[in-house]
Amino acid sequence: MQTTDLGNKESGKIWHRKPSPATRDGIIVNIIHNTSEYHPKVLRFLNVAFDGSGDCLIAGDHQGNIYVFDLCGNRFNLVQRTAQACTALAFNLRRKSEFLVALADYSIKCFDAVTKELVSWMRGHESSVFSISVHASGKYAITTSSDTAQLWDLDTFQRKRKLNIRQSVGIQKVFFLPLSNTILSCFKDNSIFAWECDTLFCKYQLPAPPESSSILYRVFAVTRDGRILAAGGKSNHLHLWCLEAAQLFRIIQMPTKVRAIRHLEFLPDSFDAGSNQVLGVLSQDGIMRFVNIQTCKLLFEIGSLDEGISSSIISPHGRYIASIMENGSLNIYSVQALTQEINKPPPPLVKVIEDLPKSKLSSSDLKVKITSGRVQRPATSRESKMQTRILKQDLTGNFENKENELSDGLNKKRLQILLKGYGEYPTKYRMFIWRSLLQLPENHTAFSSLIDKGTHVAFLNLQKKYPIKSRKLLRVLQRTLSALAHWSAIFSDTPYLPLLAFPFVKLFQNNQLICFEVVATLIINWCQHWFEYFPNPPINILSMIENILAFHDKELLQHFIDHDITSQLYAWPLLETVFSEVLTREEWLKLFDNVFSNHPSFLLMTVVAYNVCSRAPLLNCKLKDDFEYFFHHRNNLDINVVVREVYHLMETTPTDIHPDSMLDAFVALTKGQYPVFNQYPKFIVDYQTQERERIRNDELDYLRERQTVEDMQAEVDQQRAEDEAWHQKQELLRKAEETRREILLQEEEKMIQQRQRLAAVKRELKLKEIHLQDSARRRFLKTQQDQREMELRRLDDEIGRKVHMRDQEIAATARDLEMRQLELESQKRLYEKNLTRNQEAVAKEVREDVDAYRRKMDLEEHMFHKLIETDQNQSQKTQKVIEENLAKAEQACLNADWQIHTLHKQKCDDLQRNECYQEVAKLLQENRRKEIEVLNAMMVEEAKKRKEAEEKEFYLRSEKKASALSDASRKWFLQQEISDALEHAENPYNKVSLNRRTMEWDAMEQNLMEKVRNLRKRLTAQARNRCQTPGLLAT
Repeated sequence: MQTTDLGNKESGKIWHRKPSPATRDGIIVNIIHNTSEYHPKVLRFLNVAFDGSGDCLIAGDHQGNIYVFDLCGNRFNLVQRTAQACTALAFNLRRKSEFLVALADYSIKCFDAVTKELVSWMRGHESSVFSISVHASGKYAITTSSDTAQLWDLDTFQRKRKLNIRQSVGIQKVFFLPLSNTILSCFKDNSIFAWECDTLFCKYQLPAPPESSSILYRVFAVTRDGRILAAGGKSNHLHLWCLEAAQLFRIIQMPTKVRAIRHLEFLPDSFDAGSNQVLGVLSQDGIMRFVNIQTCKLLFEIGSLDEGISSSIISPHGRYIASIMENGSLNIYSVQALTQEINKPPPPLVKVIEDLPKSKLSSSDLKVKITSGRVQRPATSRESKMQTRILKQDLTGNFENKENELSDGLNKKRLQILLKGYGEYPTKYRMFIWRSLLQLPENHTAFSSLIDKGTHVAFLNLQKKYPIKSRKLLRVLQRTLSALAHWSAIFSDTPYLPLLAFPFVKLFQNNQLICFEVVATLIINWCQHWFEYFPNPPINILSMIENILAFHDKELLQHFIDHDITSQLYAWPLLETVFSEVLTREEWLKLFDNVFSNHPSFLLMTVVAYNVCSRAPLLNCKLKDDFEYFFHHRNNLDINVVVREVYHLMETTPTDIHPDSMLDAFVALTKGQYPVFNQYPKFIVDYQTQERERIRNDELDYLRERQTVEDMQAEVDQQRAEDEAWHQKQELLRKAEETRREILLQEEEKMIQQRQRLAAVKRELKLKEIHLQDSARRRFLKTQQDQREMELRRLDDEIGRKVHMRDQEIAATARDLEMRQLELESQKRLYEKNLTRNQEAVAKEVREDVDAYRRKMDLEEHMFHKLIETDQNQSQKTQKVIEENLAKAEQACLNADWQIHTLHKQKCDDLQRNECYQEVAKLLQENRRKEIEVLNAMMVEEAKKRKEAEEKEFYLRSEKKASALSDASRKWFLQQEISDALEHAENPYNKVSLNRRTMEWDAMEQNLMEKVRNLRKRLTAQARNRCQTPGLLAT
């Protein structure tokens, strides 16, 4: 068993010598993956899958390394690193180079094994995917997890369907039936449904198994024709279902040592038309047993208790079994080796009875000398003084010489009889017969050591001398010749060795080991004494041929002598090419069927027979070129006639000149290591080797010196060219510099003129700009003056209007006093509340409060219709605030404190507002008590009364809701004001007091008007800054 360690290699050979799996275990190769780190560890294979052809398989380990193993090409390649464990694999897609891999993150990825690129990434599962089933067309795939199964379109990589189930019923497996359009879904409650792939229509459901043998199904397998379903679980029973009849037709009981079934797989057969009969059953003990489901016989098994199998898969054509072992390694089994004893043909019915040999031997003539356990050849007992033991001949069969017994159960004598009868061996079995006749040892290790030495230096340029069209044939020839040269040094100097080996290389180009051993056997046996006169042709061998030709055809030999044709011309070309130049492929194969089946002298006799059979055209040849052409080209000669002539010569040639007396009998290559070949003049070969090595070294020295000279010459030429180029470049640079200097001078003159013109234009533009700025400034100043005059006129009109309004409204002040007092109180509370909430936005809140108050006053048009008349000009907001403050200031003296409060609120000055309230309080003598109470009430309410503060907040938030209540209160205050006004009209003191207060108000009005004017100016400036254009603001 060969073992291959992948290590850190990304590619390489799976095995280094031709695998020869034994019938006992059938293992072709054991593949392991160990890391070569400081602390080496074993990377366990988890999943494996075959492609559609069955000659390639893909395997992934627990670190996400995915390898492709080509069993025909003897190569493995690392095609992907996913960095996470794979849970399922599929390699039989429609695009042959693509494969699917399910990963630990519940996703499925599609990669290309050739380009090693990601093709698609499919998501959708929420648990680990443990099965991928691909449709026979390769267009669809089903991925199965414990909670769902999903159908994917592999052309678009989009999900077509999703099978959802209840949590109480899990999925065991969902897969396509082979060569059909049916999906089989198997659940954990033993329910099995068949669905149509296109329409997802339920075709049938299998009935429940009988209660007597009820098991929970865990694993399933289907035959290639899709007719039989095998199911098993935690039991030693197997259920076989007929899917066409939808019924259970057989229950198979496994041996008692099987307690649970972990995996099922049918073994395909090329001759069963898909109705597979052999089922592989992997049990809990790690042994996979293969049984015949018809005869219920155990055929063979793989795995053992020490080396158990974790999972297994069989190639589609049934030649290989790939098993992941419990130790994490990968075993490849040969089904042919495992089934060799099963498929062994029965013994033949016809038995052949052969006659005894003509030279019969009696039992007394067969004696074996036994001396200290050493067995020698049979000899007669005459004059023998040693103790002998007579071996009687076996009466049950004919005695056959031990030399006629070949390996593989063949018999050389019977093969010779068959060869004489048919003239050649069957084409189908010719290579097998040759290997048996030559008794090839198939020394893989020794041959690998020769091949590992690489190409011999003598054959590095073989393609120049022998330009072979096929690169593969040239490569095999080069390797075979190199192996021969490494085996024996003489073959590196043998000029005719390529001619000798070429026909065998062309015949065995797919098996280099057999090719090498056939050529080596040919050299050892049929090329005996060829190298004794090296480097000259074998004079002794050619003399044998000439003696035989002289005995059988003196006329032809005399013709050769007359025309100065030696054996080096009529015999040696045939020997050094082993007749490959003068015979066709079929004729050559027939000839060597006879050569390999006879004594090594048969090849020399063939040379003589070829000349004898061609005597007529040879006797007509007169020129040496004609003879050379004849022995180097094909001729119109029947090979069967030549072979018969060879056998005739073998029988009629005298013993004294017969080659078999000079050549040794056939000797096979030794097993394990090849024999030493030294049948050549070693001193000549060594001398030639030394001379050749010296010449090679001299040639290398010469080549190195020539290369050095050439490099120096190249450097000199390059330096000369560089110098020349540098001088030319300097000359061009100088000319270009002069040209550019002239251009720069011209450009400078133009630039000076342009600058002068530009300065004049700038001066004109500057003057124009100054004039335009002066006129614009004057226009702007005039516009500003006009606007200010207009503003002053507007303010004067406003003041006059406000004064007139004050005069009109003074009479109504008394009536509105009470109402204003309450409103003032409410307004003060509202202002204080807003002030405590947001002190940074006091000005904004004041404007909002003034706007709210203005809106309230607008609703009371019948009472204060003259107070809400405002300008509709551009500065609406500012002017409304000013008019409203002025109207408040000009109201009745009882309301003056409220006007001052509002004005100071807008200026964010509480102290000034309090002083205004005090001045108003002095003027309002009658209301002083009420005002003090209101102020005290405000202070108390600010500190203590949270309930009234909530009422203020309520009034502020819901003005619209409290509008009705406000109207009612205002009406009541108006009525009170009216009644108080009537009382004041009747009381003259009040009038006097009112007049006195009017004088005081007039005095105070001037101060207020001055303050209002200052406030107006500030507000007007602010409004102008907001409304005017940026240009005007800049001015």
